[in-house]
Parts: sequence; C-alpha cells; structure tokens
Amino acid sequence: MRRAFPSGLGFVLLLSALSLACLSPLTLIREWGSQRAWQATLEGMASQEQETLSSSAAPEVTVKASSGLQAAAPDLEGLLVDLYQRVSPGVVAIRVYGGQAPSTEVPLGFELPTGQGSGFVYDKEGHIVTNYHVVADGEKFEVVFANGDKAWAEIVGLDRGSDLAVLRVQDVPSDQLVPLPVGDSDQVQPGQIVVALGNPFGLRGTMTLGIVSARGRTLPSEQEAQQGGVFSMGDLIQTDAAINPGNSGGPLLNLQGEVIGVNRAIRTEGLVRANVGVGFAIASNWVRMVVPELIRTGEFVYPYLGIQAQDDLPLAVIEKLNLPVDYGVYVVEVVPGSPADRAGLRGAEATESPHVIPPGGDLIVAINDYPVYTFDDLISYLVTKVRPGDTVTLTIYRDGKKMDVEVTVGSR
Repeated sequence: MRRAFPSGLGFVLLLSALSLACLSPLTLIREWGSQRAWQATLEGMASQEQETLSSSAAPEVTVKASSGLQAAAPDLEGLLVDLYQRVSPGVVAIRVYGGQAPSTEVPLGFELPTGQGSGFVYDKEGHIVTNYHVVADGEKFEVVFANGDKAWAEIVGLDRGSDLAVLRVQDVPSDQLVPLPVGDSDQVQPGQIVVALGNPFGLRGTMTLGIVSARGRTLPSEQEAQQGGVFSMGDLIQTDAAINPGNSGGPLLNLQGEVIGVNRAIRTEGLVRANVGVGFAIASNWVRMVVPELIRTGEFVYPYLGIQAQDDLPLAVIEKLNLPVDYGVYVVEVVPGSPADRAGLRGAEATESPHVIPPGGDLIVAINDYPVYTFDDLISYLVTKVRPGDTVTLTIYRDGKKMDVEVTVGSR
C-alpha cells in the first residue's frame, strides 16, 4: 500500500523536504575541517559580547524561576547524567565501506568510509540494530563502541518496509556488550521527555534532549510497490530532540533508559540538511516485531491489501464527494489482481487531473471492528495484528451505505 496524494507536486515537495539522517563522508570531512574555524568565530563573538556588556549602563534585571522549575532542574540534570552513563555503552557508531566511493582522492591503500550512521546493541549475541538505509549500499561494516573499541560486523537481516537492519559484530565477548532494553511504544505519549543518542556529523556519543511531539506519523518506506512508488510505513514518533545526519539508526529513549524508537529521518527546509525541530523515529514496537524475524530468517514478510488511499480529506472535498463521515481512509485506486481487488473493494473513478480527488471510492472506517481514522491506523493494524493469509473484515461506506467486506490478505 502507498499513500496517494491529491497533487503530484505535493508528493514531490514532501519527499524533497525529508532527509534520511545518515552521513556521507564528504559531509563529515567538511564538518571536521570547519570545526576550528567555528570555534574561533564563536570565541570572537563571545569576547565582543562581553565587552559590550561591560560598557553598557543597562539596568540590572533579575529573572526568578518558579519554585517548581528550581526544584525539578537538579533532579532532571542528575537523571540525565545517570541515564547517559548507563546507556551510552550500548550505543555504537557504524562506518560503512564500499558501494559508492567518495569523490575525493585518498592515498593508495587507505580506505575511507563511504557512509556513517548509528546503532545500538540488541542482545548479548552481538546483534546491532540500525537503519536499512545506513547499510544498504555497503560491503564492509565497522562498529565503533563508546569506549573506542572497534569490530567488523556482518549483515544478518534487512527490511526495507520498516527501514530496519540487523548486524552482528565479530569477535566481541558477550561481557563487553551492553544491550539496551526495548520499551513499549504504545505507552508513549506526546509531551513525554525523550533523549536521542548517536553520532551526528560523526561526533560520537552525542546526547540531545526533547519531547515526543506527536505519535502516529506516516512516511514513505524504502520498499518499492509493485504498481510503482513506494509502500508507506506508519506509527512513527515525531520528536523535537535534535536529530541530524549521522543519527540514523541510533536510539530514541525514555527517561527510564528504554528504547522507544529508532531515529530515521528529519524534516528539512530548502537545501539545508540539518535539524529544524521535526524528527522522526521508528516506533520500538516495530523493532520488537521485525528484529526477531530478521535474526531468525533474515527477512520480514508484510501483509498486503493493494490499495492507494487518502486520509484527512479537507471538509470541502468531503462535501463534494458526499461522504457520510469526516474520517477514515478513502480508496483512490485498487491495484488490479490484488487482495482488495479480489474482495471487490472499489476505487475512485478515473481522472486525468492529478489535483482532483474523484468520486466513487470506498471509505474504510474500521478493520476487524478496530476504528480507522487515518491511513496510519490501517497500516499499523495490518502490520502488527495481521499476517499474510489471514482474513480481515473491512467496514466501509459505499454510496452512502455502510457495509462489511471480507479480504484475505496477501503478502508484499
């Protein structure tokens, strides 16, 4: 399944505004090269600011913090320091070699990484969880632990649908591995304080603080659909904790030190691939579901309906389509020969305009009596509750009438 957009231009703009938070070698080299210059600039600015303040005759201003903040700040600070000390040994940097060579000359026999990302220790057997897009084009993989120890790793399993991958380090004793506990992302709430750990711009062991901004976001996956485009992945966590290139694959943690997400992408503006306060992490329950299968078989098989759909329709469109409710997933197209097609699900009428949502499509409002308000609800239920070969009951509105349609789910 993939989300259909009313405007082809809107779809292109959305993709261009999302950056996977992995790091290229040239970006890393530029960051290292500019570090001293930035330091000198900042020192000069600080000196100038101090002179200005010293010569100023501005009246003294006293700012009083609330007693609640005064009491909470030391507790939070101590908690974060303790959290970092506990979890950072389980966070790793991943250097990728091979694939597309960096466009820079290097001495003969000296090999530079062609990419870099983050990851975390999953178990005592040496399994490392990261993003698919971090390792997809690599040939060799180096894992760097928080204490500086390094080990080669091999790919155990890859999953384009969730953008997750599992590596396994070689020749690392189990007593030197610090697995991070994987929490229940269904318990995560907006407003909850979270921290991101990883290696932005190659700066190992970086910790940033923020909150859960929202739940249930949907983004394009790395898996291509048979009919063109890509499948969607749902249940992503949005956070304002700073995530930048190099953070991909690193953990998003709650204050108990549990992994509640795997950092994946950031929303960017223009050509700047840097954090603007909108980052996305793969919910940890996807990790709990996908990673064991990747370790066991090397792959994860997804259920498949075979529809292109649109949710969150504007009120004007709802009225024009004469839909009886203002929520649900509107079926724009049914893929020929798909499970949805065989079950008789109906897509919208054909139209030549990419800017118009045509009438005639079914409106899905529930699956197995589970309410479907958004496309993410449908995807999340299918992936977490349904296996290929299962039969599900879709509750739909068709021509203003409510009815149930049974669909035997296939596999992607």
